Order: sequence, then structure tokens, then C-alpha cells
Amino acid sequence: MSTLQFLADGFAIAFQWQNLLFALVGVIIGTAVGVLPGIGPMSGVALLIPVTATITAGLPTEAAATSSIILLAGVYYGAMYGGSTTSILLNTPGESSSVVTTLDGYQMAKQGRAGSALSIAAIGSFCAGVIALLGLILLANQLSKLALKFGPAEYFSLMLLGLAAVSGLAGRSITKALIMTALGLMLGTVGIDAVSGIERFTFGQPMLFSGIEFLTIAVGLFALGEVFKTILERDEEDGQLAKINRVLPTKQDLKESAIPIARGSLLGFFIGVLPGAGATLASFFSYITEKKFSKTPEKFGKGHIAGVAGPESANNAASGGAMIPLLTLGIPGSGTTAILMGALIMYNIQPGPLLFDEHPQVAWGLIASMFIGNLMLLALNMPLVRIFAKIIETPKKYLLPIIVAISIFGVYAVQFATFDLFLLLACGVLGYLFAKNDYPVAPLVLALVLGPMIENNMRRALTISNGDFSIFVAKPLSLLFLVAAISWLLIPLLMKMRGKNVLINEEG
Repeated sequence: MSTLQFLADGFAIAFQWQNLLFALVGVIIGTAVGVLPGIGPMSGVALLIPVTATITAGLPTEAAATSSIILLAGVYYGAMYGGSTTSILLNTPGESSSVVTTLDGYQMAKQGRAGSALSIAAIGSFCAGVIALLGLILLANQLSKLALKFGPAEYFSLMLLGLAAVSGLAGRSITKALIMTALGLMLGTVGIDAVSGIERFTFGQPMLFSGIEFLTIAVGLFALGEVFKTILERDEEDGQLAKINRVLPTKQDLKESAIPIARGSLLGFFIGVLPGAGATLASFFSYITEKKFSKTPEKFGKGHIAGVAGPESANNAASGGAMIPLLTLGIPGSGTTAILMGALIMYNIQPGPLLFDEHPQVAWGLIASMFIGNLMLLALNMPLVRIFAKIIETPKKYLLPIIVAISIFGVYAVQFATFDLFLLLACGVLGYLFAKNDYPVAPLVLALVLGPMIENNMRRALTISNGDFSIFVAKPLSLLFLVAAISWLLIPLLMKMRGKNVLINEEG
């Protein structure tokens, strides 16, 4: 079957009424998640995994996985759209990838051009989503065919690269990121060893025999951690909401935004494909690029529309690009895609080269739904700009109990174990303490997802080579990935030692 035939089948799945509904609900919740400062796409996706698992419980496994991943992906790129709203109106980034948008977006809002800034952000995001989708369609099958040639040694090295990439670019301190990665790998070893059948770190507790539930850790660290932070630090927004007069951009705005949108989309997509780079890095690079290419760089930071169009396009294109290593190689490119990967594994669907052969319904249904979701987002964001702005004013006293209730019910619905609720609470406290002391939680989640797979592939490779570790450097691709992983960790360290500022990705 050709790629076009697969895509047509994907659209047939995406246009099923329940999947259209899931896509719509996903993008609406995602936009709301992006608009609410501090929650971010990682927390939003983690929070909704148990909800989607409950809703799709009666469906066959393949259909349930497709519907769930369509909704969760909708939350992911919906949050990328919504993050710009608070950046522009309140000078408060909805999530880390929208930090750059505050530089010119808020200045535009102060000049009474908030509507133009918001609508250009929506148009840029839509264009970026379409470009990322085309890239996904063109590259996905080719990459999955290449990945089929990978053996366990290549997979082990590739997963190490994914881990090194996120660890090397998460948080302000590489040391702290590596500590969190090691902690995630340790948690991944808890349970009964699949090869020998021996208990590991279970302390004789039967509830630990099946390992630590990924979902409980993710929801606790992200969603509950944010709740504790808000309660204990009494976060109050002191920004004043900017007025929205004209919603549609002027012809001049569109003319000034066209090239930054195209450039930001392409740049963001290719940065998104790199494991660990993420949307935050893409938006920073886009802003720097636009300022460099601009004939009037002095306008940046004073309300220049290119400073909104480029970064907003880049962060959305990066979220689409991050789907490529996830779907084709089984390597999450960011914390959010690690959570999406965990969701697929919950349905016994392994992302990677065989996904397109064994589960084409899930892979192509998701790709087609991303186009529909982007159309929905454009249709929602343009007329509902004023309404979404109102979400910012939701009092914390109503919002926090809802997040806590969804977390507790969601985690309990998956495992039906009170132990998981205590673990959820402990992870919430740890999530707050980690955030307070600048220990990034994304590497921990990624290590927890990848750890068992890294161990499994290492064992398989050593079985093939009769215990000879040189197999990892004897195979050219494996050696290339190992060198890339080491470089990813060493280059920022060397640059810091030489006194240079290193651009850090704090994306959740």
C-alpha cells in the first residue's frame, strides 16, 4: 500500500464521530491548559491519561488506543496554541515554550494590538502544524523502514542518546538533570525481573511486583506538584489583563508575518525532530533568527509582530516534529512525548519501526487527526480569543480542587489500589520540592519510560555477543549514537567551563 492509501485510511479513522469528538475535546482542553499559567502540556497530558483510559474502557484495544492518543495529542498541540494567550495578554507564559512570545506579544497588547498578536499566533500555529504534518507524512514511513534494520545494540545506543539529549538540555543544571535521570532509571528497575524472575527492590511488598506505575509518578510529579507549589507559595497573578479591540490582523501584519511564519515552521520542525531539543529551544532559535534576518532589528522587544509570528510557529512545528522520533523510532523527543509513549504502552502498543506495520490504524489515524485538530484549533482560536482570555481569570480556589479530584480518581481508576494514592501524594510533595530546588522532572519521567527498554536491549545485545561489550562500538550506527550521546552531555559542559552561556531547554 502507498503512503497516500495509508493516509486515506487514516482520515477514514479520524473522521469517525467518536474520534472527531475526542480531537475536539482534546484541543479545547489543550488550549485551556496552555492558557492557564503553570500547568503546561506535560501536566495536561499526564492528568488526562487515566480519564481517557476510563472513557475508552469498553472499546477494542486498537480502537481505544487510537481514540485516547488522538485526544492526548490534541491536548499537546492545543496547549502549544493556548500558551501564547497569557504571554500576550498578561506577560505570563502559559508554558516554557511561550516565554519568548512575551517579549513582543505583551508590548503589542499594551499598544492595543492584542487581537492582532493573538490571531497571528493562531494563524502561525496552524501553518506550522500543516508543515509539520507534511514532514511527518513524508518522513515517517522512510524512517520506520530504516529503523527496521536496527538490532538491539543500535536500539540500546539510540535510547541512551534520547536520554542524554533530554538530560543534557533540561533544567539549569546538567548535574541535577543527570541525578534525576539516574533516579528515574532506578525506579524503572523496581519489580520482578522479566528474564530471571527475581524480585528487585520490592521489599517483599506484593504491590511492587509489577513495578511502579508510570502514570502515578507522572500525575503526581506534574499535576499535584503544581498544586502544592500554588498552595504553599500562594502564587498570585499580578498582571493586568490587556484589552482586546481588533481581533483580525491588518494586511500589513500579515505581510510582515508571512516569512517569519514559514521560517519558524521549518526551523521548529527540524529542531523538534532532534531528540531532547523541544519546543522551547525551537522558539528561542526562531526569535534569534528573525532578529538576525530583520532589516529593523531595533523593533524587536518593542511590539514587532515577527517576534510573535516566528516563535509561535516554531514551537507548534516542534511539537509536530517531536512525533517523528516517537512514532518511528520509539524515542520520545521531549517530556510530553515520553508521557504519550507511556500512554501507548499502557495499551500494549509499542511505538517504533513496527508501529506502522502492526498498528497502522493507530499511527495513521493519529497523523490524520493532527490535521483535523489544527483546523479545529484555527476555527476555535480566531472567534473565541476573548472567551479563552477569560479562563485566565479562573480563581485558584476553584481550579485546584478540580485538578486534585481528577488526579486521585484517575490514578485509582487505573490500578484500584490505595497504595497508588499514597504514592501519588508522595510524588506530589516530591514534585513541589524538585521544582523549588530546580531539579527537572522531565528526565526522571523519560528515564522511567526508557529504562526497562534500555536494560532489555542491552541484555539482548550481550546475549548475541556472548557477553562481549564491544558489540556496542563494533556496529557503526550504535557507535554513532553513543558518540552523539556523549557529545550531547559534554559540549554544554565544555562551553560552560569556557564561560559561555548555554541555551537551556526547560520544556516540561
